[in-house]
This record gives sequence, C-alpha cells and structure tokens, in this order.
Amino acid sequence: MRRRPVAAGGAGRARYAAARVGDVDLFSPLRLRTGASASNRIALAPMTNEQSHDDGTLGDEELAWLCSRAEGGFGTIITCAAHVTRDGQGWPGELGVFDDMHVPGLTRLAGALRERGALGLMQIFHGGVRADAAVTGELPWGPSAAPGVRAATPADLERVIAAFAAAAARVQRAGLPGVEIHGAHGYLLTQFLSREQNQRDDEYGGDLPGRARLLREVTRAVRAATDARFTVVVRLSPEDFGNARGLDLDESLQLARWLADDGMDALHLSLWRAGLPTRKRPDTFAVPAFRAVLPADVAMFVAGAIWTREEAEQQLARGADAVAIGRAAIVNPRWPLQLREPGFVPRRPPVTLAELRAMGLGPRFAQGMRRWKDFVREEP
Repeated sequence: MRRRPVAAGGAGRARYAAARVGDVDLFSPLRLRTGASASNRIALAPMTNEQSHDDGTLGDEELAWLCSRAEGGFGTIITCAAHVTRDGQGWPGELGVFDDMHVPGLTRLAGALRERGALGLMQIFHGGVRADAAVTGELPWGPSAAPGVRAATPADLERVIAAFAAAAARVQRAGLPGVEIHGAHGYLLTQFLSREQNQRDDEYGGDLPGRARLLREVTRAVRAATDARFTVVVRLSPEDFGNARGLDLDESLQLARWLADDGMDALHLSLWRAGLPTRKRPDTFAVPAFRAVLPADVAMFVAGAIWTREEAEQQLARGADAVAIGRAAIVNPRWPLQLREPGFVPRRPPVTLAELRAMGLGPRFAQGMRRWKDFVREEP
C-alpha cells in the first residue's frame, strides 16, 4: 500500500513551526507519521561492526551489541549497513538481507529490540564501487567505468532496485518496523548522485534528475513493497566529505524535496560535524536548511560528532527531530540514561581494547576501531 505523500510548502512549514514552539525535549517520545514511535529522540547511529556470519546471517555478537545499546536507553536502534545483493557486500562479517535465509535472524533481532522498548530500523545498502571483490568474488560496478570497476548495465539497475524492495519486504516480514536506505558515505546510491563519479549519458546520469533517478526509484520501490505502517528513512551526505564526493548542498536540498514526494518518512543527515555550518554557505547550518524544505510530517535525524547533551539539544533547537549517536555510543554504553545524571561528562577516546570489549563490542568490532585515529590506546 502506498501512501499519498504530503507536499512540501508554506502550509507544511507553518504547521511544523507551530508544532515546535518552545524547546523539544530530548527525552520526549518521537512519533513518526507511520505510527511508529520511540521512547526518546536519541538513536544509535548505524556503524560497521563486522560481527555477523559469512553468509550474512545475524551473528550473536551483533545482536548483543544492538541489544546492549537498547538497554542503555537509546530509543531508536539503527543497524549497520546490510547488503541487498551478494555483489553489494562491502566488508567481511557484514549483515545481509538479500535472501530469505536472513529472515529468522532478523526476526530474532526484531523481538529482542521490541522486548527492550526500542524502535528498530535496518539500514540497507549496496556498496557499488566500494564493494569488496575479495569478499564477493566479482568485479565491483558503479555508475561509470574506472580502474577495477565496470559501469552498471540497465539489467544491473533493474536488479538492484528490485533487490532493495525485496530486502525491505523481508525486514517487514521479520517484524522490524522500518528501514533506512543508505544514500550516504559514497556507496552505490551516493555514487550515482555524484557529479564526479557519475559520467553516464543515459537517463541515470547527467543533470540532477538523472543522477537522482536511482535513489528515487529505490525509494519508491521500497515504499511500494511495504505497507503504510512501515517506516522508510533515507540517509544522505549533503555535501562532500570522506568517500562522499561530487555532492552539492543545493542539489541535496532539492533531492530531499523529491524524496519526500516519493514516500520518505524521515531523512537522516550524516554531517560528520553537526555543530559546523555548511561548507557551501558558512552562514547556514544544514539542519534548518533541510527542515525548511521538508513537509511538516517528515521527521529528521542528524548525526555528526554529537557528544554532550548540549550538542544534542542544539540540533533539536535548529529543527532536528532526533539525534543519532555513533562514537559517543561506543564508549558510553548508557549515554541516554547518563545524560539525566547531574554533572555527567561523556567519556571520550582513547580507550583500550579490553575496555571496548567490556563496553559490549565483540573482538572484530573492537579491533576495527583501530582504523579510527587515536581511538584505541595500546595497553602497557
């Protein structure tokens, strides 16, 4: 069943402004237009952790990691990226959602999060040119040919759109209330959005409508494959950062408008440094800019180096509906609960591997944190 989207415009923005008179409480319930709700406005951000099995089925360590943060008070739990096709896998130990064999594990995850009072969202993605050939056994593909990469064929695109839709249907069948389509961080959907990486001259390239076509078709397909109670979130990198390149702020704002028309229930902005203004317009912050173009009933999550209660509340004051916490959640397992404690100062890296293990990370996840500069401190 497909909902009729609410059009963006002055009336929607006025309703939103009226609804946000006064400060939004970080610990007030978050209610989405699908009827899904979370106990607060704090989400666990999706993070690569390599804790599932080689076939993509859910690993016990991955389940334990997600449950530990639900127990720590995170109202929304977003899983790591899960690949929708075998050739889209980005790293070993990655959670999968490309086959019905994954449904039992996802059903287990859905029940465990529900028991702990958390809203569970599963992030779904395809690695594109960032897929790991050593894991998939196939040559990676993306929008355009490059060394070690082939250009996507029409059959590839038709197949991957159908795969995203089938993945969302599996997630709903497993009992999870929604998905997050990963359109950020330089994976397949971002690669098509990129003016630098997408050099196609067909209907999936060229100007913004062409480059946005794949993400829009994926969003519509996911929306059509699920019912009105199922939440569809899209994560975007609004400007260049890290592996996301060839992106423009104004194009991203237009894309957000289109995605709202396509049935997106919530937008997740991945900013890396949410406290900084946009690069293109140093007098403008991303959150209010995107809030101004979205319909009133499309929620907005924001992530990006949020460590303190003050930083989280600042994002809500700017127009976000919820914050997504990544690195702070790794070293502060009970971050939401501890925010209520007078004088709480979140712990920051570096930490030892033994401390990471005690914080609920499995051995592969803990070792993986070595990739972050100065995150892991060597034990004497």
